[in-house]
Amino acid sequence: MIVTLVKRLWLVPVVLAGWQVLAAWLATPYLPGPVLVVSRAYEMWFSGPYVLTDEAAGHFLPSLVRVIGSWAIAVAAGVGLGVAIGRIAWLADCLEPLIAFGRAVPPPVMLPVFLVLFPIGPQVQVATIVFGIVWPILLNAIDGARHVDPLKIDTAVVFGLPAHLRLWRVILPAAAPQIFAGLRLSVSLALILMVISELKASTEGIGYLLNLASGNADMPAIWAAVLLLGVLGFAFNSLFLTVERKVLAWHHDARRPA
Repeated sequence: MIVTLVKRLWLVPVVLAGWQVLAAWLATPYLPGPVLVVSRAYEMWFSGPYVLTDEAAGHFLPSLVRVIGSWAIAVAAGVGLGVAIGRIAWLADCLEPLIAFGRAVPPPVMLPVFLVLFPIGPQVQVATIVFGIVWPILLNAIDGARHVDPLKIDTAVVFGLPAHLRLWRVILPAAAPQIFAGLRLSVSLALILMVISELKASTEGIGYLLNLASGNADMPAIWAAVLLLGVLGFAFNSLFLTVERKVLAWHHDARRPA
């Protein structure tokens, strides 16, 4: 396990060393070295008597709750509606033009609309994140449900499997690889939209802290926030891949050459 970890992360210290050399060579306040950035990050997030300072908890935890909660809402809506559209032809005929229109609208453009519809606060951020990340989930769920092998459906019908069991035991497992592809795309997109929504429509969160640091020209703090977002993205992606490997173990085994 340690050897595998070293093989995967050996480039990180190389990049950090290069960054430090470049920062020392340029000697510009706009590119602080990683030593200064990590020092500022520790001061911002971990210099209290507990693991997280009160300030860090006030910005980190709300962002974490928003991104996880918004992702859960988008997953429920995207997978549920996507499977229904993929299996019901008349529903697809009615909704697919609206889906094509909605997915073409850049999520940041909707931020002023949500600011009008909702009071400034978590509702705006949640609406922005959900609107932006639901499309890859929805489209992959539609495609996965639509292209289930008809032979599997016919066999389930012949054996008298009820509709709800066909959904859980045939359609969803067959569509799962495609659905998980959409879910993985939505994870990184959720972090991006979390920051965008917090830059303009929040009084707390990592995006708000990034905006505050920018207003104060605190470059080490800006880079510390960027570093934190990168670590969060890596952690979320690693956790998602772990879950995916467990849930889709049968799929990965089937794709291995004999």
